[in-house]
Amino acid sequence: MKIQNITFAFLTLAMVAAISTVGCKKTSASAETTNYQIFMTDAPGEYQEVNVNIVGAEVHSNEAGWVALTVKAGVYNLLKLSNGIDSLIASGQVAVGTVSEIRLILGTTNNSVKIENVIYPLATPSADQSGLKLKVHSELIKGITYSLMLDFDAGKSIVKTGSNTYKLKPVVRVITTPLSGAISGTALPIISQPAVIAINGSDTFGTYANALSGAFLLQGLAAGSYKVMVLPKFPFRDTAFSNITVNVGAITAMGTLTIK
Repeated sequence: MKIQNITFAFLTLAMVAAISTVGCKKTSASAETTNYQIFMTDAPGEYQEVNVNIVGAEVHSNEAGWVALTVKAGVYNLLKLSNGIDSLIASGQVAVGTVSEIRLILGTTNNSVKIENVIYPLATPSADQSGLKLKVHSELIKGITYSLMLDFDAGKSIVKTGSNTYKLKPVVRVITTPLSGAISGTALPIISQPAVIAINGSDTFGTYANALSGAFLLQGLAAGSYKVMVLPKFPFRDTAFSNITVNVGAITAMGTLTIK
């Protein structure tokens, strides 16, 4: 059985890659989706191993119904995810609006529990067919990256059903947290058609103002103070705005920027 190797360093890199990019990152100001990630962690239990086979993940929103995420399929030992260590298991674009629930799809094989150096199979009734549905009820704002943490309680999720037979009845706590902020505004006149860039240290994020409205949205930004550069077509002049503050979970509105 192949168990995925989860390390804190890997998780840190995954988180950073999701919310920041060195170089110019182009995004669409008209996109009606936002970045969504599902992490998994575990409360410590009394077993040596609790292995679950994750094969799929879906998110249900009031705008788009069920949407499949890109999942890091594999067998995860929940006990290696305890004490503050978590794993990114799925990510993708989800429609803005209300997320009502998620569905975690488990494989029919390779679910097991290890007790006193003996590995026993874990039965997963119905979860492999319709998916393990978990209520969420969170609001997603366009331009904000969100993390949803699935906190498995391994100690409460294993039920002994007979002599050396066990059943997985997952007890899961769901925690939704914004990971980033954004900057919005409108660059006028529309004919200037500028690129808009936000700079924080060595991190640079870029987009283009909408050709019809001049609106722009710089998304997936870490909290901090940014310099925003508006770079229009000739003969309009480049314009810089300093000390634009970004907070996690919020969109900083710059309003209308007049380019001369």
